[in-house]
Amino acid sequence: MRIAGLELFGRIDRYIAGLFVGAYFTSLLLVVGLAVIIDVASNLDYFAPWENGQPAPSALILRYYALNAPFLYLQVAPFVTVSAALFTVVKLSRHNELVACLNAGVSARRAVVPLFLGGALAALGMVVVREFATQRLGPERDRLRHLLDKHTAGWRLDDVWMSDVAGNVIGAREFHPDEGRIEGLEVFGARGPTLIAISAQRAHFEARDGVSGWALEAGVLREETGDTSSQRALEWLDAVAFTPGDLLLADKGDRRALELSLSELDVLAAADPYDLQYQTLYHYHVTFPLANVVLLLITLPFLFGRERGKGVEGLGVAALMCVMYFCLDFIGRALGMDGSLAPLFASWLVVLVFGSLGVVLFEGLRT
Repeated sequence: MRIAGLELFGRIDRYIAGLFVGAYFTSLLLVVGLAVIIDVASNLDYFAPWENGQPAPSALILRYYALNAPFLYLQVAPFVTVSAALFTVVKLSRHNELVACLNAGVSARRAVVPLFLGGALAALGMVVVREFATQRLGPERDRLRHLLDKHTAGWRLDDVWMSDVAGNVIGAREFHPDEGRIEGLEVFGARGPTLIAISAQRAHFEARDGVSGWALEAGVLREETGDTSSQRALEWLDAVAFTPGDLLLADKGDRRALELSLSELDVLAAADPYDLQYQTLYHYHVTFPLANVVLLLITLPFLFGRERGKGVEGLGVAALMCVMYFCLDFIGRALGMDGSLAPLFASWLVVLVFGSLGVVLFEGLRT
């Protein structure tokens, strides 16, 4: 397969791709390492002694940051990609290898095709990592973060509220995910004209006769239809179906919505279709990985066609374009989440504007 007269993955493509891969892993260590240092500096209380006077367990801290590394990567992945691409082009220019490509009839646009393929792979990788890390690593990472933050054993979440697709509202004064236990359960819903309210001092998630559900202690079911009301004791919650995982997801959506995966956002949006936060973040988790490609479009043209000695100026302009992109991207996301802009418009506007600008810059590239 040939692109612009040059065989795809030929010697030139392999050479440039090799430079990019090396620069990518170097940038990955630098950028993610810096993100880890910033996170450590902002959470120094993790290292404080626990309530029993013992020092903070080093093994837990190391395990936490090992599990948290993929999530930090997702926050900075486009920076890693654009940094690696800029380093690659600068190295090619410094050794006059781009000039050699041009003299051989290979345009600058064709020469950087491996960089854009790398950016596309990085975008796809972000989606895969987000789904994998959220499902496989997220619960354990969250449990360790709670332990390090509270300095005590036992995972407890306070004031957890959720809605299901049937419109029921479930609340837990205290939720203990490790034990599958709720202290202070409240459930509100409707069955046709009948309003129901369920309360229980305590609830345990267990299996009975092959069916998993919530066993209630001091449970009470109240039903109200018009002017008629009734009340009875309730030992098993069968009117509403939810799991400890559903409560964990609801708490995550309330406190750390940016860490939600696409599949999790899909579940939460189905339960609450009018929540603009979930709709905006769903689109944002699609558009943010595209920054791996868009940033290349709006930065690489500034490194070509410049006189010797003015490469730093090009890097400065490229860095400024990155700052502008992320500032406007942040503003658009915030406006979408608070309802000032439609979620679709707020998430895609910056990508489309900067992507179009990048295409124009590349079309006008003088090489």
